[in-house]
Amino acid sequence: MDLARGLDTLLVAAVVAALAPVVVALLPGPRIPQVVVLLAGGVVAGPEVLGWAERAEIDLLANVGLGFLFLLAGYELDLKLFKERPGRVAVAAWLVTAVLAAALVGVLAAAGLVRAFVPVALGLTTTALGALLPILRDNDMLGGRFGRYLLAAGAVGELFPVLAIALFLGASSEFVALASLLAVAVLALVLSFAPRLIRGSRLERIVREGEGATAQTTVRLTVVLLLLLLVVAETFGLDVVLGAFLAGLVLRRWAPGGYHGLEDKLDAIGYGFFIPLFFVASGMTLDVRSIAEAPLRLAAFFLLLLVIRGVPALFLYRRDLPAVQRVQMMFLTATALPLLVALTEIGLRNGTMLRENAAALVGAGALSVLVFPTAAVAIERRRRPDSANLPRFPPLPP
Repeated sequence: MDLARGLDTLLVAAVVAALAPVVVALLPGPRIPQVVVLLAGGVVAGPEVLGWAERAEIDLLANVGLGFLFLLAGYELDLKLFKERPGRVAVAAWLVTAVLAAALVGVLAAAGLVRAFVPVALGLTTTALGALLPILRDNDMLGGRFGRYLLAAGAVGELFPVLAIALFLGASSEFVALASLLAVAVLALVLSFAPRLIRGSRLERIVREGEGATAQTTVRLTVVLLLLLLVVAETFGLDVVLGAFLAGLVLRRWAPGGYHGLEDKLDAIGYGFFIPLFFVASGMTLDVRSIAEAPLRLAAFFLLLLVIRGVPALFLYRRDLPAVQRVQMMFLTATALPLLVALTEIGLRNGTMLRENAAALVGAGALSVLVFPTAAVAIERRRRPDSANLPRFPPLPP
């Protein structure tokens, strides 16, 4: 990579990232997610429009941004949820979604409209929890009963497709993939117990004393953990998204509130630089011409995301959430993007996915990030003044 070109591309991406919140604030009407502006900025600056920047020049940094996105998503997930009703319902909803996706994509494949059956079907079962987190935080939608069900649904919508990618798309055979997956999972489990080895020792005192000083020990250890699991996942032929998500789960066991300000520091590093860089770089690779030539493909995938991933929530959560929150759940669980980018890249790399389908699928994901969270947030803003009149639900059963 040429250093000058790499710096030029990095500068363009940084400018887009810096201007995104300003653009969002100045645009009239309902506030749109920054992710959409970042993607649009990448499209405009990329080779499809102005030609100022190319993804290849900042690919490594963009992949680190993808890693931070899923590390923070994994850190938000409390595994105890899977022992409670929110986790059980989330798993059931994803399984229903997977069956629907397999059936409908099978019909499309039989008609010759889809060639990469597995990546497309998996793409329609995903939920962009990592992309949703900043939107949900900004609108105070992660608390209470609804937040627990939503976090569980979002985590399943990220974790299960990632596991499926590892099993069906990441290695030469399912047996090798399963063995690799188990090996990485065992490593993550071992790492999660590492802090116990230094508890009460001088090393723990050094880590705690340095967390607020220039040493920033906890941040540096977090970055090492993230990069270690990214490298291990890549070495085992698994998608790096899995390594990042596992790093977040490990980090939650390392620092469940005992290290002051760590989450804020990671937010600053991730959302301040690396994560916006990933979305801008993703926009640079979006094939706008293919979308323009076949807009109905994008519309079809957009509708399938809502029908396959979102609509089941209206029925499966009827015992747990009022109707208005089930509608919000429908929109939010149908929001997808980062994994769609990863799946289409895999499909294009192994030659099984049509280029126009890859572009339409990513375009549908970008549109879902624009439309679905905006609809859910608009409902939330209208709902809050009337929240006192909502039906009361009993405490969550174990």
